[in-house]
Amino acid sequence: MNFSPADRIASFQSYYFGRLGETIQSLRKQGRDIIRLDIGSPDLPPTSEIIETLYNSAKLPTTHGYTMHNGTQKFRNTVAVYLLNRFEISLDPESEILALIGSKEGLFNLSQAFLNPGDIVLVPDPGYPVYSAAAKIAGATVVTMPLLKENNYLPDLQAIPQEIALKAKMLWLNYPNNPTGAIATPDFYREAIDFARQNHILLASDAPYTDVCFDGYTADSILQIPGAKEVTVEFNSLSKTYNMAGWRVGFAAGNAQVLGYLKTYKSQQDSANFLPTLEAGAYALTSDQSWLDERNEVYRKRRDIILAGLNAIGLYPKRPKAALYVWSPIPEGFTDSSDFCGQCLQEIGVSFAPGILYGNHGEGNFRISFGCETQKIEEAMHRLRTWLLSQV
Repeated sequence: MNFSPADRIASFQSYYFGRLGETIQSLRKQGRDIIRLDIGSPDLPPTSEIIETLYNSAKLPTTHGYTMHNGTQKFRNTVAVYLLNRFEISLDPESEILALIGSKEGLFNLSQAFLNPGDIVLVPDPGYPVYSAAAKIAGATVVTMPLLKENNYLPDLQAIPQEIALKAKMLWLNYPNNPTGAIATPDFYREAIDFARQNHILLASDAPYTDVCFDGYTADSILQIPGAKEVTVEFNSLSKTYNMAGWRVGFAAGNAQVLGYLKTYKSQQDSANFLPTLEAGAYALTSDQSWLDERNEVYRKRRDIILAGLNAIGLYPKRPKAALYVWSPIPEGFTDSSDFCGQCLQEIGVSFAPGILYGNHGEGNFRISFGCETQKIEEAMHRLRTWLLSQV
């Protein structure tokens, strides 16, 4: 008997990194030593105190039932404290903050809760694939905004045709940026807010890397700009900031009306977070944050190892001040990022993410994650250099 999927997902494959993980698992079963520099999953653990908070909460007999769909009062209160301390943003924990099962869930569900078939969504290219996929599954039309190196990987909002801007319902921003590592300035955020207000567009800001910064840089939140929450919902995650990727804890903040739509959708779609992870998340958000500087220094050293390795083979990508990635052009002699990354995996056992995964303007580039132990990054860059030199 043959069953057909819903039309809205018939053209989709499973998520790229899921398929890649299966390929890598197969290669490892063959005895291959594979180094994964493709996925942005932190390899370092949270602090022992965060883990202890989870453990102690999980031991209690009262912490294993359902929680509220907007998160516990304690968690939302601590998010509010974090946003006030970190960004000087004052939000109402009752209506302007919503707990999420990791921010990816919120990114996807926002499109389902807010978009109708035929609505236009402005999406960065290159950009996180979920923005486009979620819009398409909701039946919306995706219009891409090129992120070009010469414009510091910021979208040129003035280049968006007026007829598109007037019809658009939502616009995605993501800074510090995945995959390019680019950053946004307060001036750009002010421009984006003005653009959204003039054209009655919801700004969806994806900001999970605001606390992964280097070289003295401190990332801003778009919600710091006066009037931002009138047109903005911002997503954040404890995955990257606190090395809690597998714990699936995040939050959305900003426009109360839109968060209400998202809360209603979530009440039908999921059964909320596990209470001990919210307890540990609340502790992480309000505990001593100084350990993040030490963690970011580890990332900075790894970034510099990658940059030195790329420079040695004639590649000179921009030095990212934030996020977990180096965004590099593919080497001379290659024209297809998927082919290049596929050859790297098969020939030298190093897995990178092809630029085309992030959109047509990502072609010709590849993304290197430094969420992998330092020694393995050094080995990966050695393998890459040795292999490419052997091609000459």
